[in-house]
Amino acid sequence: MDSEEKPRPQARPEVEALQAYSAPLEGRRGLLRLDFNENTQGPSPQVVAAIRAIAADQYAIYPEYDGLREALIANLAAQALASPLSPDQVGLFNGVDAALHAVFHAYGRPGDRLLTTSPTFGYYGPCAQMQGMVIEAIPYQLPDFGFPLGQLRSALLGSDQPGWQPPRILLICNPNNPTGTRLAPELILDLAAAAPQTLVVVDELYEAFTGDSVLPCADFRATPNLLVLRSLAKTAGLAGLRMGFALGAPAVIDRIGRVTGPYDINSFAVTAAFAALADQPYTDAYVAEVCKAKAWLVGQLKAAGVRHHCAGGNYLLIWPKRPAEEVERCLRQAGILVRSMAGKPLIDGSLRVSIGTCGQMERFWASYAEINASHQ
Repeated sequence: MDSEEKPRPQARPEVEALQAYSAPLEGRRGLLRLDFNENTQGPSPQVVAAIRAIAADQYAIYPEYDGLREALIANLAAQALASPLSPDQVGLFNGVDAALHAVFHAYGRPGDRLLTTSPTFGYYGPCAQMQGMVIEAIPYQLPDFGFPLGQLRSALLGSDQPGWQPPRILLICNPNNPTGTRLAPELILDLAAAAPQTLVVVDELYEAFTGDSVLPCADFRATPNLLVLRSLAKTAGLAGLRMGFALGAPAVIDRIGRVTGPYDINSFAVTAAFAALADQPYTDAYVAEVCKAKAWLVGQLKAAGVRHHCAGGNYLLIWPKRPAEEVERCLRQAGILVRSMAGKPLIDGSLRVSIGTCGQMERFWASYAEINASHQ
């Protein structure tokens, strides 16, 4: 048998050199999932009932999206928006990951710059690299992972040097994953207003846990270069169904919609989204429970003298005395999943722990304390 490797079609150079974003998502069911910042309780019973009520003949029909944009707008109107939203300012996506991909596909060109922070969500980098973009990541400021506003503003606005071009995309995760760093919405709007040639994308997947949304004070007519990303994964418990939204000026929503498929979102996700948006009290109650559990866990960490960092989002960072990978492995043996931050700038050696319900965090703390006590 000829062992010589056969020639194959080559992908674009950017793709051939790309290291794809991957997450260890297999074998997680049946365990306490504190590793990917998911809802640990599940969606509203109304969501489950709505999905079960889908008639079998509907499986064979392509999904329809009429009314879903309006349902999101009605849900967001409770936040007392300064500027009312219209349906053409809302994009629907197969999760925020698909929205991010569409943003880079529509706006990123070889040699363009992505300006962002470090460390942050790991999918931003591959999205930029597959378009041949240059990544400029400004580190958060130690010791408390403060937002590097001055450095970022300088990189965004640049200088008078001949040939200088503004970044094509500025991407801010607010609150940031994994550091929880928060930036006041007014400052984000100032950045967008100061850099009209840059698409300013704000990833707000975790804003519900700390109230950092730019939407209540945003006016997409005044800042048409602003785009806000939202999801029903972290709060409403629809991570498995993939339902994301992009909110921005109609022209931007139109352009990122042009590079997506006509039926990217399945009918089950659409049905679930309608039901979840209609049962906001359920989501609010879950968010309140997470915030309560987070405060309790922080109290335990302080009392035990465990180094940690807690800011925005439904997660925090812990630095165990034992190697993080070892503690992560021991917790998995106890049926609890957390995420090692090994290799990430500024936070190497830490564990990111998602926050669930009070009972779940009591279980985590009991196991974590036992594992560390056995090392002493």
